[in-house]
Amino acid sequence: MADLPEYVPPAVWVPGKANGGAFANINRPTAGARFDKDLPVGKHPLQLYSLATPNGVKVTVLLEELLELGHTGAEYDAWLIKIGDGDQFGSGFVAANPNSKIPALVDHSGAEPVRVFESGAILLYLAEKFGAFLPTESKARTETLSWLFWQMGSAPFVGGGFGHFYAYAPAKFEYPIDRFAMETKRQLDVLDKQLADNEFIAGSEYTIADIAIWPWYGALAKGWLYNDAATFLSVHEYKNLQRWANAIAERPAVQRGRKVNRVFGDLDSQLHERHDASDFLTKTQDKLNTQG
Repeated sequence: MADLPEYVPPAVWVPGKANGGAFANINRPTAGARFDKDLPVGKHPLQLYSLATPNGVKVTVLLEELLELGHTGAEYDAWLIKIGDGDQFGSGFVAANPNSKIPALVDHSGAEPVRVFESGAILLYLAEKFGAFLPTESKARTETLSWLFWQMGSAPFVGGGFGHFYAYAPAKFEYPIDRFAMETKRQLDVLDKQLADNEFIAGSEYTIADIAIWPWYGALAKGWLYNDAATFLSVHEYKNLQRWANAIAERPAVQRGRKVNRVFGDLDSQLHERHDASDFLTKTQDKLNTQG
């Protein structure tokens, strides 16, 4: 690092040339719609617009868990939003989420549609709507919500921090990778210590805290994020986290939820859009390619 020229920030920052990093082609310092495009609306009251990033997986896992419990009102249409193509900047999506981030949910079950954006807010909305995966007793509910918001505040250090500089930045630099690897490992240790005395994150019950945290930290523990980051971060050392990550990965609803709006990985793991429960059997990409 000593050989690198020091960057001296200007008095006033202005956007410069593209830096070549991932998503550089869509990043701008302004918000709002960039083109007109209505969002599609399917047959179910719940309309999800998403992609199978960790934040997107949270919502599809919860919806599949609700359906497995018998909550038929949780049937949903999941529409694919290709964030690399900039779909999130269409006027319809911006109306659903002015922050132009997936996932976004629109509930058409009432007199007026209700938009819900930010994955944590969607989990809380659905848990309260269906009375599931969120304890009603005050202490247990508060513990669950504390961990839910822990994830919302902590994961940006993993994704936008460690993941960006380790896997997506146009060049690798020691300082930011070390900085965010340190914080990521600290967070993994927080979870490992919590899980030493608890079956699930917030206690003995599987809750929206687990559903929020697992797509980030469970996936990292299983080696599914950021290339070989699992080795780099020595995730095998976190034994309690590994036990929890593996147990949740075995849940059928989690396995289904991971497939929805997925456009990478093995073809049988990709269900680009989900409009019916039968789609898992007939419309994953391996099936569609065979039909074609």
